[in-house]
Amino acid sequence: MSGSPTPRRAYLALGSNLGDRWAHLAGAVASLPDVVATSPVYETDPVGGPAGQGAFLNAVVELRTRLGPYDLLGAARRAEQTAGRVRLERWGARTLDVDVLLVGDEVLDRPPELVVPHPRMWERPFVLAPLRDVAPELVAGRPGAAETLEAALAAGSVRPVGRLDDDSGRRC
Repeated sequence: MSGSPTPRRAYLALGSNLGDRWAHLAGAVASLPDVVATSPVYETDPVGGPAGQGAFLNAVVELRTRLGPYDLLGAARRAEQTAGRVRLERWGARTLDVDVLLVGDEVLDRPPELVVPHPRMWERPFVLAPLRDVAPELVAGRPGAAETLEAALAAGSVRPVGRLDDDSGRRC
């Protein structure tokens, strides 16, 4: 296991648009190591991929961890596998998608396997909304990110639906 001797903040994005979306997100949070915060859940329109997909539920988790990017990628893949994720089509419908967004100040550029910071996170309102809930300083400090998010919220393409820890959005 590779990692850092000092715990650092890391962020993972979670998304689901197949099956029991709420249960897939909750199961992922329960299976991930070192979680210290979980954002509210947002329902979002699909971005890219084939037509006719259902809406996604999205959240972000904050970790305080010694694990490195590849260890976190392994945890993400195990959570996806547990949820029955099948990789058939890029940006296609999925039971669970877990992306490594940030791991401390680490920069890693090994496409297609792993790129940290996640290369498209600052352009995606479905990541920005829950990320702002757990780390507002990251979104506020990134040029254009707050404006992108505010436009999506105003358009209704990103909608808050509840919290995993209180089951308030379970009927989504």
